Amino acid sequence: MATVDIKVPSPGESISEVRIAKWLVKDGDVVSKDQVLAEIDSDKATLELSAEAEGRVQLLAKEDQTVNVGDVVVKIDTSFKAEKKAAAPAAAPAVAAAAAPKAVAATAPATVSAAHATPVAKAMLDEKGVSADKVKGSGPNGRITKSDVAAYVAGGVDANAVALNGWGGNRDQSRVKMTTLRKKVAERLVAVKNQTAMLTTFNEVDMSAVMAVRDKNKDKFKEQHGVGLGFMSFFTKAVTEALRLFPQVNGQIDGEEIIMHDYADIGIAVSSPKGLMVPVLRNAEKMTLAEIEGKIKELAVKARDGKLSIDEMTGGTFTITNGGVFGSMLSTPILNPPQSAILGMHNIVERPVAVHGKVEIRPIMYVALSYDHRIIDGKESVSFLMAVKQMIEDPSKMVFGNKEPGQVLLGL
Repeated sequence: MATVDIKVPSPGESISEVRIAKWLVKDGDVVSKDQVLAEIDSDKATLELSAEAEGRVQLLAKEDQTVNVGDVVVKIDTSFKAEKKAAAPAAAPAVAAAAAPKAVAATAPATVSAAHATPVAKAMLDEKGVSADKVKGSGPNGRITKSDVAAYVAGGVDANAVALNGWGGNRDQSRVKMTTLRKKVAERLVAVKNQTAMLTTFNEVDMSAVMAVRDKNKDKFKEQHGVGLGFMSFFTKAVTEALRLFPQVNGQIDGEEIIMHDYADIGIAVSSPKGLMVPVLRNAEKMTLAEIEGKIKELAVKARDGKLSIDEMTGGTFTITNGGVFGSMLSTPILNPPQSAILGMHNIVERPVAVHGKVEIRPIMYVALSYDHRIIDGKESVSFLMAVKQMIEDPSKMVFGNKEPGQVLLGL
């Protein structure tokens, strides 16, 4: 009997333990190669454990058990072969189907459990309030994928079914164990509050100029570069220029030393089914707007599909978060350690403002900069945020280093 050992993979450097979050197969099941066997939680990411060979599985760890990286948690007996799916029979004529309704009902698929859905699909099912047995899976062994859920929702969801799966008023309670990732996030957030001198400064930005640039060029931009032109790329570019002017905002405290960076690795907070992720744009100071938009799109898709690597989420020097996409008017973003500052963007609302002594309606965004006062003084934080504001209100300053084109020409 030939067996293959499946070991716990390493989620990243410095991680020695993980948790078996959920088994997606039962002991004794015969699986195909590359079939997903389990979901594994670590304090940095959630991974999938896949079969390296075809055969019958023997599970060596229990669900919710903590195991070491490198431990053998599954043995596969390769002398067993997975059943090959038969080709789907041709559709029967409508007359025949109508003549034998009982036979059709007898072959209805069995109830599908949420365990037979991918992590992303399960999150979508929960979000939409859809029961897994309502959706037909197209993945391996009938597993439900995100496209299956999207197709079901697009086809129209039974309103009564959604209501039954939502608020029921029966005052039941349930307990769900925190994932390793969520526990680590909680610990880090508490540590930020306890170990840093966090302060937040605010300002408002007139978005008229950057919106005019975007509206005028977005179609040509997408045609030429293959990506849409959003506001995040403008803010990222403005931030990198402001960090060049105020390098202390880009620094970090390490013990009794301050680490300064001559580059800007910008973390962009994106929403995912597992929660908020912060992938990093490496050397964003060298990127064009098109490169920034392309990289943000790539990382956002990876976050949505749960495919971000540890390396893509570590090592940033500054973070930007945009609560405006969810409708936030104003917030005090919390630091992303060991970084010393984070910029919070918010929604754009038309507001009356004074312009040259007259009241005008302008699209206004409130922005917030949270910073560690141990390393960044008030003057630097306020000046940094003002530099970002000025570059957004006059995008040409992003090209000329926060100066007017005439000042650059005159060497001022």
